[in-house]
Amino acid sequence: MKQVEVTILGQSYLLACPDGGEALLQAAVAAVDREMSGIRDAGKVKARERIAVLAALNLAYRLAEAPRAAPVAAVESRERAEPAPHLEHAEASEARRAAAAQVEHLIARLDEALNEDGRLL
Repeated sequence: MKQVEVTILGQSYLLACPDGGEALLQAAVAAVDREMSGIRDAGKVKARERIAVLAALNLAYRLAEAPRAAPVAAVESRERAEPAPHLEHAEASEARRAAAAQVEHLIARLDEALNEDGRLL
């Protein structure tokens, strides 16, 4: 395993990286840096810790959403090709609502944990 130095939000980190995983690690670092920079540049959150938590939530939500998005796209494509019952579309909508509710619940728990420092959103 090798050590790779990366920069996220202007701060350097030395990370362990499996051999051959440098490109994937650099892509992950770039995604985290973009997300954190976007939150910081929006100006609503100043604390690095809070920026990191929000960036992690945003990235985790996108990862959780990705497997759901593929079946929804397939259902929508199939519906355009041939009309199908709306049950599958309703199930996909319910899955999106459930995911959004989970994220809201997680944000509320984070707000409780970080209460003395104010609200996340």
